Amino acid sequence: MSEWIRQGDDGITRCWWPGADDDYVAYHDHEWGRPVVDDIRLFEKVCLEGFQAGLSWLTILRKRDNFRAAFEGFDFKKVAKFGETDVERLLGDAGIVRHQGKIRSTINNAGRAIELVEEAGSLAAWFWSWEPDEFEGDPEGDWPVPSITPTSKAIAKALKKKGWTFVGPTTVYAFMQAMGMVNDHLRGCAAGEECERERSALSRPR
Repeated sequence: MSEWIRQGDDGITRCWWPGADDDYVAYHDHEWGRPVVDDIRLFEKVCLEGFQAGLSWLTILRKRDNFRAAFEGFDFKKVAKFGETDVERLLGDAGIVRHQGKIRSTINNAGRAIELVEEAGSLAAWFWSWEPDEFEGDPEGDWPVPSITPTSKAIAKALKKKGWTFVGPTTVYAFMQAMGMVNDHLRGCAAGEECERERSALSRPR
């Protein structure tokens, strides 16, 4: 068995990174890498990846319900209407990450998301149009999963040109992994096999 694959106490083989934390294991098994085509969930994922910058994903995961409550379920049409009163409210909310730049970025990106829907028909159609044809990582690297790829760089550049913020290539690649645009579960991971079946059956949005 690869050094990057672990067998849990439940006998299931998984990628090493969720460890034994119940929240992390559930996220790994049932969400990460599963293809997402719902615009609200896509907006949530890209925003939370932005909030995660400089922090652990587990910190964000444990606050996710609070984020959803604070940001109107990540309905970007509602978030785009947030004003200074909302910014102050969010800065006082101990249940989320109280980073002014990231809060303002989420509000800004909500407006840009509306524009992207007007341009492409949906966020799903725009993001999935970037799906790479093959794995873009370095198979000779010490860690078999990349953190930045040519596609994530291209998406980040395109989003920034459209006025999005907190969408660097590392954040974008984490988003690509989370939304199932790529399946970076490692060979031998049970969840990875399920993700690949879901990806194979997915009708890509147009």
